[in-house]
Amino acid sequence: MAIEKILEGLNPEQVRAVEATTGPVCILAGAGAGKTTTITRRIACQVACGDVEPGAILAVTFTDKAAGEMRARLEKLGVGGVRARTFHAAALGQLRHLAEAPPGQILPSKAVALRQIGNTLPKPFRFRPAGDLATEIEWAKNRRLTPQTYVHGLGEHEPPIPSDLMHSVFVRYERGKQDRGLLDFEDILELAIRMHEEETYAREQFRARYRAFTVDEYQDVNTLQQTLLERWLGERDDLCVVGDDYQSIYGFTGATPRHLLEMPRRFARTRVIRLETNYRSSPQILDFANQLVPKLGGAEKVLRPACPEGTRPETRPFASPEDERAFVVQQIKELHARGVAFEEIAVLYRVNFRSEDYEEVLAAAALPFQVRGGNFLSRPAARRLLNRLRPPNATNVAERARTAAEKEGWITSLPEGLGEQETTRQNDLARLVSLASQFDDGSRTVNDFVADLRARFTSEGGGRGVNLLTLHRAKGLEFDAVFLVRLEEGELPFKRAKSDEAMAEERRLLYVGITRARRHLFVTRVVGAKPSRFLAELGVGPQSRRAPLARTSGDAPADSPEVEALKRWRLQRARDDEVPAYVVFHDSTLEAIAAARPGDLIELSEIPGIGPAKLDRYGADILSTLSGVGGDS
Repeated sequence: MAIEKILEGLNPEQVRAVEATTGPVCILAGAGAGKTTTITRRIACQVACGDVEPGAILAVTFTDKAAGEMRARLEKLGVGGVRARTFHAAALGQLRHLAEAPPGQILPSKAVALRQIGNTLPKPFRFRPAGDLATEIEWAKNRRLTPQTYVHGLGEHEPPIPSDLMHSVFVRYERGKQDRGLLDFEDILELAIRMHEEETYAREQFRARYRAFTVDEYQDVNTLQQTLLERWLGERDDLCVVGDDYQSIYGFTGATPRHLLEMPRRFARTRVIRLETNYRSSPQILDFANQLVPKLGGAEKVLRPACPEGTRPETRPFASPEDERAFVVQQIKELHARGVAFEEIAVLYRVNFRSEDYEEVLAAAALPFQVRGGNFLSRPAARRLLNRLRPPNATNVAERARTAAEKEGWITSLPEGLGEQETTRQNDLARLVSLASQFDDGSRTVNDFVADLRARFTSEGGGRGVNLLTLHRAKGLEFDAVFLVRLEEGELPFKRAKSDEAMAEERRLLYVGITRARRHLFVTRVVGAKPSRFLAELGVGPQSRRAPLARTSGDAPADSPEVEALKRWRLQRARDDEVPAYVVFHDSTLEAIAAARPGDLIELSEIPGIGPAKLDRYGADILSTLSGVGGDS
């Protein structure tokens, strides 16, 4: 393909990156800046310029899906034969074709192997999810720690169980794996490193074949992967890396943005090119995200918008979790009525157990939804507890659920330092016990309870609809409308984030969440909890013009003349519209309106719960209703 065709449609900063066809090159690509387009065009340009043959290029990504997408894009550009692989796939292929001894069988799942070990731990730790233990071992091995160096190498890192117990788990895991002749994915990378260090023939064959390297999502590289990359390169420097340190959010796997930031120091000739034009989000959303930049550190990138003007992000405090969820549901309905597809709406949360809150309210509102990463009833806690509820025709559902939860290791008062998966598991168990208590009337059965749960938490959307997902799962995705919920201390930042490094990653996680939104962004919290420290960094705090939907000493009493008048109006309006009263307004919103006594539509619009659609639909009626009540109360 002609160079002119390859450069077609690119902006000046992308052109600079694409034309930098020989390394070392470091592309700092901000969110929504078209990095995938840029790196595939750069590879096409390398081939078109005659710098390197397609088969001599190794492009490394972090997922099979991303590798497939890269190959497909290159083929559309007329470039076939480029090797696009994950680190693990590339390493495994090299071992199979070049190593003196082929690798052994790969362990199907760390979690399965660790579950048996975890079941032998002392009682307080016996029920911890194997996934938390697996994540910890991945973290250690990705930092090239062994069972012998693990405890010394922890530093400020906090394991999911006491370090001496975790060390014992690590030792038993490695021994069991070796006894069975199995390898995990980290072993594959270690073997590939050793092959390049010790086997001259394999090393020379590899370096004769591959001359140029591209690494995508370089901010997520860990020490183990970086070491392998260095062995691939040897003394060469024809390397292009692409990444955004602001989006480095996988520290729990051992990933660090340090390798991206230090590349200019490792390679003196490095050309650093910034991609800062954002093609995803409105200027208002980018302004909001850029408020975090001074605190993000690293390589400064201030995103510039290429999209048209949009709506200002809304930050809303609510008196209760129920009010917060009701607001989200109502806004989803309004967005959909204005033409936003359900599939283009996402509710993002920091911890996985929050999904059940929104599964329930969306199902109750008959709104389609999909939970990315597994819904409430498919998670291990729910599956195991419900399997323990026997016999199906038994009553006393609440007592049986509590007993089953206790057998699953349910703790009524959660200790400090629980891993994320154990935190989710404990919250899921508590939620099931609570639901069983609410359901039990002495006559209904276990079967009835299970059926009620399925009706309560199942979407009719057939796998489509509003997206419910954690902030980690949202990485790489984008939506027309995003709700960031429960921005509170303990959730975002997560309660285990105690070190400066962990807190910095939590801040980056918020940045990732904000930059998923194209046109609409809502940031919410509940007043009873301590606000996230990040809200002040976003310019949201006591100085905000919006008052929380909390009851304070200055609020109108629930039985004030203004509130009573507004409730009478709401009842009539709900009858006229043939909708439930809460769809018009919740009590807390009416009380906030009564307390504020707005004199015009502008003042009314500043009250939480009054969005543009409701202002247009009900604003005049509200002002008229208030004017009919005597003076201020």
